[in-house]
Amino acid sequence: MWWLVRCQPWRVLRGSLLGTAWMIGLSVQPWLVARAVDDGLRAHDNRALWLWVAAIVVAGVGLSYLGIMRHRTMTFIREDAKARSAAVVLRQLSRIGAVLPRRVAAGEVATVGGSDIDWTAQVLTLTGPGVGAVVAYAVIAVVLWSISPFLALCVLVGVPAVGLVVGPMLRRLDRAESVYRQQQGALTARSGDIVAGLRVLAGVGGRDLFARRYAARSRDLLAEGYRVGAVSSWIDAATAAIPGLFLTAVVWLAARMVVTGEISIGELVAVYGYVATLVVPVWFLLEGSHELIRGRVAARRIVALLDLVPDDVGGPRTPPGERGRVPAARRREAVPAPGGPADLHDPVTGLTVRAGRLTGVAADDPAEALALADRLGRYVASDVSWGGVPLTGIGLDEVRARILVADHDSYLFAGALRDVLRPRPGEDDRGGPGTDDERVVAALRVASAEDVAEALPDGLDTPLDARARTLSGGQRQRVRLARALLAEPEVLILVDPTSAVDAHTEARIAERLRAARAGRTTLVLATSPLLLGRADTVAHLQGGRIVGTGGHADLLDRDPGYRRLVARDSADPDVDRPTDAEGALR
Repeated sequence: MWWLVRCQPWRVLRGSLLGTAWMIGLSVQPWLVARAVDDGLRAHDNRALWLWVAAIVVAGVGLSYLGIMRHRTMTFIREDAKARSAAVVLRQLSRIGAVLPRRVAAGEVATVGGSDIDWTAQVLTLTGPGVGAVVAYAVIAVVLWSISPFLALCVLVGVPAVGLVVGPMLRRLDRAESVYRQQQGALTARSGDIVAGLRVLAGVGGRDLFARRYAARSRDLLAEGYRVGAVSSWIDAATAAIPGLFLTAVVWLAARMVVTGEISIGELVAVYGYVATLVVPVWFLLEGSHELIRGRVAARRIVALLDLVPDDVGGPRTPPGERGRVPAARRREAVPAPGGPADLHDPVTGLTVRAGRLTGVAADDPAEALALADRLGRYVASDVSWGGVPLTGIGLDEVRARILVADHDSYLFAGALRDVLRPRPGEDDRGGPGTDDERVVAALRVASAEDVAEALPDGLDTPLDARARTLSGGQRQRVRLARALLAEPEVLILVDPTSAVDAHTEARIAERLRAARAGRTTLVLATSPLLLGRADTVAHLQGGRIVGTGGHADLLDRDPGYRRLVARDSADPDVDRPTDAEGALR
């Protein structure tokens, strides 16, 4: 929050000055009214009365202008803070990359990007009216001292007493809000998981079970929400009631002083106006304290997300303005990347991916295959080497431009099918000759996805929603494969690219993929015999190590473990494999 203030110091200063002028201006009118009563009404001086009335009108117009400018400036401050917070959060999400889902729940990210940024920006209101409220409180106390030191002491003591009453409730709200927001993020993540897997859950009969679990978690969150609401309602009630009670007490004391002749009627009117004006800054302070508690809870969650660092970057925390890029003191010295195609070697498993060849890896444990893809794609810290050079020492932009890890469940953004497929619209020279549409059609053919475009009403111009939910699971998987092929990376790592298609489609993809990627490094992580049978070299990954390498037929003959692993996909070659949701579930 302090960083957000420092990013716009002059605007914050302007908001503080306007807020202070507006707050102090509120106390000017009671003084003008007192003068109109004493110098005009009580003295029966019509000229003085009209002069003071004119001054009251002018002061009202001036206050209106100050109020408009104050509100306008504070709105600019809040919107600037929202934009900056969103920018650093998005930069951080991009920096963490594909490993983000393993570090933090999707619901947590959604909550941070939604309500938490808004609550944090709202706290910056304290830099305007909040500062003005403190100054106005001091000014009114000084003015009251000139009328009655006793009344001034009542004000000086009364306002801190209000803080002592509300303080414990604010601390309780802080604790309740923290628990509530944490549970809210977890429930949001669960709902996202259920929606994403709804078709699969329906296919295996698990929809009702997950619905009951979600309802139970919702009831828990509702109870926690009632707890937060109870504390908030008491704070809101105190915010409205305590200033009113304070005003009543001071006016009662001032009225008794008029009866005893200690102050005049005009001064009584002024005291009432001063204290009534004081209600505004007191309300701002109480409301600001309430917002500060919520903002602190939200800011902690944002900072927790910004504190995450990629596994290949270490060191202490960096300020928000520096997040998204690694400070020079922590940045590894970049080493030159291989000038051309080179072997990738993973010492953890012992796998070497030969340059220019199609390599298949069959893993007994799918989690080991995913971990291998993360290491080879530099999504986690590792000792992988590329052409004898440590992969973590090469510039990250260089790695991302030349090595692509294509997950079978990667995200599909909304837009026309043509725009979803093209990695870089308008760049026809990337990956070979031909227009964009020619390359798109060629990639669709390799992925055996021509029928996807043909079945859509407007072909490649048909708009798809986020995640392409209007397509089946098998269609989405083939679109993802076509998109990866269009990127034309030097090294392409495919993670189970055909798990949701039937055997005939898979056979076409395997044949066309080999031809399309001829002479370029391609790694396929799968257990399908149709894909592995087209690979130049196949490696069997078991227990975290490569236990056998060779051709597909060779491994079938001499590696019983490999034979059992791939036989699950080829026990009966005449039986079609499950498609769409069933294949994805497998």
